[in-house]
Amino acid sequence: MKIESVRGWNESVGLTRPYSIAGRRIEAVSLFYVEVVTEDDVGIGSASPSESVTGESAAACGDALAVAADVLRGEDVTRIGRLQQLLETHLGETPAARAAIDMALWDVFAKGLGVPVVDLWGARRDEPIATSITVGIQSVEQAMADAEEYLQRGFRCLKIKIGDDFAADMERLGALRALADETAGEGQVAIRVDGNHGFDLEELRRLADGAHRLGVELVEQPVPPAADDELCALPDDTRALLAADESLVEERHAVGLLRGMPYRHWNLKLMKHGGPTPARAIAHLAHTAGLGLMWGCMDESVASIAAALHAAYASPATERLDLDGSFDLADDRAVGGFRLENGRLHLLDEPGLGVAWA
Repeated sequence: MKIESVRGWNESVGLTRPYSIAGRRIEAVSLFYVEVVTEDDVGIGSASPSESVTGESAAACGDALAVAADVLRGEDVTRIGRLQQLLETHLGETPAARAAIDMALWDVFAKGLGVPVVDLWGARRDEPIATSITVGIQSVEQAMADAEEYLQRGFRCLKIKIGDDFAADMERLGALRALADETAGEGQVAIRVDGNHGFDLEELRRLADGAHRLGVELVEQPVPPAADDELCALPDDTRALLAADESLVEERHAVGLLRGMPYRHWNLKLMKHGGPTPARAIAHLAHTAGLGLMWGCMDESVASIAAALHAAYASPATERLDLDGSFDLADDRAVGGFRLENGRLHLLDEPGLGVAWA
């Protein structure tokens, strides 16, 4: 299975539902689509670089994909371990580009064997997991309208972006909890919040009080990574809510977070870590330490969402999904990968990642 070529191209894709997070508003996303072409098949991948998370610009991502094309040409896909070493060496500073190539290599490798990628990585999870769907920072009225639509579509897990205004955040959370309980029944809708490190420690204490009162199950990255050590002084019932995101980019960060355990949950994203291979190494650390995993995403193509889902369903530490990144893309070149039913994500029983070009 010799690699004949690696091709990547960039597209700016608008969002059908622009949104705000702590500090910025997002209306479009720069996506890269990737093909790894062998003698027999084509592996598909996608990258969504983020300067704010990993420092990787779209230009750097494109340059790295060009390097990968030169490095991988003529290599044998069946030597997957060697190819991973090459990616780490040449694309280590551009994790989204590395992620796109990594997933495409696994896709074409599994296609050659005629099996889904998940079956190469572990025992596939029997029951599909519900994904959360995101409600951005906005007025109470607009948040209620969005949430009502999501609940009517069958979603039973809402992820609420917070971090710009504490009082407004709590008002919005209270209204959304009341709506969820009225629509689906008390306690039937899980609510998570994502602070995008917009809080200080005192605000986090107040947020934790409100979270317990409102039945919030998870508080994602409430403080900047530099304040992680301060979290260790918080009560156990507060730390039990906390999930690391921006604090966890590389495997060395995972090792650091095992000291003191400031977070009891880790949010893994292929674009942060460099693809499913390094993400699965971090997942193994989490499983060994008894931590829970949530698999998250940027605004991404179904190609990379599918890769994350295969990794999630192969890991015994996986507890939650936050894989809604493809739902609001105005135009995605990739199709397939998974099936969404009543908010739950089902893998397709097809070779590779189950993704094709539209």
